[in-house]
Amino acid sequence: MNKSELRQIYKAKRLALSSNERDEMSLAIANRLIDLSIWDKKFYHLFLTIERLKEIDTSYILHALMGKDKHILISKTHFETNVLTHYLLTDDTKISINKWGIPEPEDGIDIDVKKIDVVFVPLLVADKAGHRVGYGKGFYDQFLAECKSDVLKIGLSFFEPIDFISDISKNDFPLDMLVLPEKVIFFNNNISPEDSSISPI
Repeated sequence: MNKSELRQIYKAKRLALSSNERDEMSLAIANRLIDLSIWDKKFYHLFLTIERLKEIDTSYILHALMGKDKHILISKTHFETNVLTHYLLTDDTKISINKWGIPEPEDGIDIDVKKIDVVFVPLLVADKAGHRVGYGKGFYDQFLAECKSDVLKIGLSFFEPIDFISDISKNDFPLDMLVLPEKVIFFNNNISPEDSSISPI
């Protein structure tokens, strides 16, 4: 299936989840992340949850990052240009909900994307090659194109990967790994599973 078809199917699947199911799976995903050897980095980019779309609750991951005293970056969305700007999350950061329901910083300390070591990537579904279906605006593909070549791209998903997405383009950036409630799947051969809950695909 193509991205448009998959987008429609997996939006519906996610909206059909109960609040308890979503919360339990979000916590399970965060616990999977805790077991990974990804915590020796400095700068981590995290998306804030769009509640109306029943996205993964990333507050659990946010608390883990804060507990590990990491530099956390969050983004502001610019729909007129389809780009993101990235700000360091501090105690003084003011978060507001924009008209699309996206939580974002009002302003802050602008950080160069080349400093980012790890990006937690939102998605609706991924395939077995690590390609993802997002919301179709291309924000993250443009963002990832600006990051350094070895940035670690970690997809977060409620759903198992499908066999393949039929309309992948050269502008799509495959994930290095996909974190599910039950397991972690690696797509990048340069990263090795280190725990029994992690499985290559």
